[in-house]
Formats: sequence, C-alpha cells, structure tokens
Amino acid sequence: MRGVEIIGERLRLREVDPGDIDALLGVYGDPAATEHLPFDPKSRDEVIGIVEEALAAAEAEPRFLYLLAVVEVDTGQVIGVARIRIEADHPHSAEIGLGLRPDHWGRGMGTDLVRLVLRLGFGRLGLHRIWGARSPANTAAQLAMLVAGMVEEGRIRHHVRAKGQWRDSVVHSALEGEWEGRRSLGR
Repeated sequence: MRGVEIIGERLRLREVDPGDIDALLGVYGDPAATEHLPFDPKSRDEVIGIVEEALAAAEAEPRFLYLLAVVEVDTGQVIGVARIRIEADHPHSAEIGLGLRPDHWGRGMGTDLVRLVLRLGFGRLGLHRIWGARSPANTAAQLAMLVAGMVEEGRIRHHVRAKGQWRDSVVHSALEGEWEGRRSLGR
C-alpha cells in the first residue's frame, strides 16, 4: 500500500517525507521522548537516515515498513511518529512503535494514536495480530494501549539493552477478531 493516510478526530497519519525531519527530531532527538525507548536520542543526521529508510521501504514490494508522521488535525503540525513493521515470515502480524512530542503528553493523544494505528493495521493492511513492547516503567504507554483495546500479554526479561543496561519489555497485543474498533470499519 502506497500513499497511506488515515484521519481520526484529533490526529492524522500520513507517510513521512523529507520535510518532516526537523519535526521528527522533536521526538527522536528529545531525551524525555526517548526515555523509555531502547535507544539514546538521535542526531539530525540519524533522523535523516530514518526518513531515507522509510522512503525506500515505501517503494519496496512487498512492503514491510510503514513510518508515518503523526499530524495534529487542528494545527497541521507533525507532533509524533508511528511505525508499523510487518513480520516478513508472518505477514499477518506486525509490531508497532509510537512516539509523541512531550508537549502533547497527558491529553489522551497516545490512546488516539494507538487506536488510529490499529484501525490502519486491521482495516487497511489486513493484519491479524498487532503487538507492541514497552518499558515496564512507561505507565503512560501501558494506559494508552489498554484503553485503546490492546491486551497485556506479559514480560520479556532482559529484552533490550538500553542506556547501558538490560531492560525488560512488556508486550501488548490486539487481535483482529477481538479488536473493539472493528465495528467502525464496517465489518
């Protein structure tokens, strides 16, 4: 699928483009935004590389990576990023990764973002299972995923090396047949 765009009440997802680099740096390069992520804040050059990888992935056939700009509907500003990585060996399953600028935290945007990504994954990409992993300390992500209809599956011990030490991850998932949003897709 090319030219992905999906619009919710407060957020819109669209393909990233080179004009988004500085806005994406507001997520990838921010120490607060990356506190619970398995990498240190990224430089502008590293964000350029991420966008270049996303543009190349958008041309691949089959397509396994969707990197989408999260746009606030009211302002038109890019305020975050959403990633869907389809598993090549299991093309009906995908991992998601999400990030919002810290100045947009605490307003329910994370829940809206998870719902929009699930809608895209189940409704347009035809996925059966969507999952995401979070730091155990990231209770805001936990709440966003649970409220959006994802189920907490369990903990992967010492899953990632982050900030110089091993860190567990907590996995959440949603299945197409269980997802509460399916009624709004006309199914």
